[in-house]
Amino acid sequence: MQSTHLLLEEPIRMASILEPSKPSFFPAMTKIVGTLGPKSRSVEVISACLKAGMSVARFDFSWGDVEYHQETLENLKAAIKSTKKLCAVMLDTVGPELQVVNKSEKAISLEADGYVILTPDQEQEASSELLPINFSGLSKASNILLRTMLIAVKPGDTIFIGQYLFTGSETTSVWLEVSELKGEDVVCMIKNTATLAGSLFTLHVSQIHINLPTLTEADKNTIGTWGVRNKIDFLSLSYTRHAEDVQQAREFLSKLGDLYQTQIFAKIESIEGLTHFDEILQEADGIILSRGNLGIDLPPEKVFLFQKAAVYKCNVAGKPAVITRVVDSMTDNLRPTRAEATDVANAILDGSDAILLGAETLRGLYPVETISTVGRICYEAEKVFNQDLYFKKTVKYVGEPMTHLESIASSAVRAAIKVKASIIICFTSSGRAARLIAKYRPTMPVLSVVIPRLKTNQLRWSFSGAFEARQSLIVRGLFPMLADPRHPAESTGASNESVLKVALDHGKASGLIKSHDRVVICQKVGDASVVKIIELED
Repeated sequence: MQSTHLLLEEPIRMASILEPSKPSFFPAMTKIVGTLGPKSRSVEVISACLKAGMSVARFDFSWGDVEYHQETLENLKAAIKSTKKLCAVMLDTVGPELQVVNKSEKAISLEADGYVILTPDQEQEASSELLPINFSGLSKASNILLRTMLIAVKPGDTIFIGQYLFTGSETTSVWLEVSELKGEDVVCMIKNTATLAGSLFTLHVSQIHINLPTLTEADKNTIGTWGVRNKIDFLSLSYTRHAEDVQQAREFLSKLGDLYQTQIFAKIESIEGLTHFDEILQEADGIILSRGNLGIDLPPEKVFLFQKAAVYKCNVAGKPAVITRVVDSMTDNLRPTRAEATDVANAILDGSDAILLGAETLRGLYPVETISTVGRICYEAEKVFNQDLYFKKTVKYVGEPMTHLESIASSAVRAAIKVKASIIICFTSSGRAARLIAKYRPTMPVLSVVIPRLKTNQLRWSFSGAFEARQSLIVRGLFPMLADPRHPAESTGASNESVLKVALDHGKASGLIKSHDRVVICQKVGDASVVKIIELED
């Protein structure tokens, strides 16, 4: 991997570090995905999260029922209406997740150097000596290799059990080492003392293929009911292991009305997903690097390497890269650790589009403060992001001859930087042109003016555009605005000037532009794509 200078200005004046950040309408170009749950589901808290910078709300169906999440979503809609801030909806599937079945929900104490048995007999009561799990193939080795990975565990393998999410440091997480296999049961030695409290314990086995479908029947039922009803913008496909997983999910969505427009983000959580990363990236609309599970499957010293390589591949492909598990300590604390703050900044310098907050907002004590803190760190990192080097590397990777649209997008970004434009305005119907501009990481915001199109399914007429606008809320530097459908993107003359005036007025009202600022505009005029530069008058 080529080494790069991360800083835009070298050396940075030390005194400049102490200068206060200028207030901005957009806290950061980087987007923040917040998981809504017990501590963040009221209208008041969601409204505060939106104002703090959350642009995508994630609904995690590994816990809670459809009614619970629907109530939360209704609160989100009320918060969007009151704050007048757009927010996209992401449904996170459960996938082939292994879980400990604790019907009584009583706390289970495990002592270091003791032994516990994992059994597929879910009728058994969970205790300190016996943990029922929802998978029967853990102790049975297959006679064949399944995609080069064995199905069963063997003595010496590591098994991790944790509550909610993996950190490896909390007393609600336990490391087990496989001691022996007895029929369908797995006998394990307990490596650390812990108490499993609550109803949700996730089980993770390092580098073992779990012979379960990526999109389970329960997931399909959730998507077919809750997802269809709420026209979800993004599907987070948990435990994506092969390109076929994404293809099958897309085929399923294509049969569910408006969900054919839903974007699929492949969640990479295992060695298997890492091995097939290139094929998965080609099929998916974006990637979520689930560093909690990856941190168990990979040696600690390899995690950063995969992150940098994966984010780079997403960048050059022009697909959003989302990083998880950045400020775990803020679940219980008001400030992140030094390592966490640096980790967030490095993710931005690597080229990440968005930061996904899980337990920090789901059950954390400070959901709003966490979003605000992460946003401020992103903002500071963006100021020293080496855009010039990034631009040159991206252009070189794309090569020549460029496609027509790619050429227009890169030209718009180069022109905006050269004339020190305050903003780039892009007129689009599908959102593709705006995403291509954002791919080159301009230093200024890109206002994506989505022009709706009239469409029909032979039964009724409707306008497109809402999906395309919300789906840009996960792309770094892209800020959507839904235009009046009476102004087509390819129109000429008065209607074009009218919608441009609306976009400029929106920019002025939000503090993005002011008199005498330069603005770069990218639009279609007839059959031609045009990049033009205007200077605002008084």
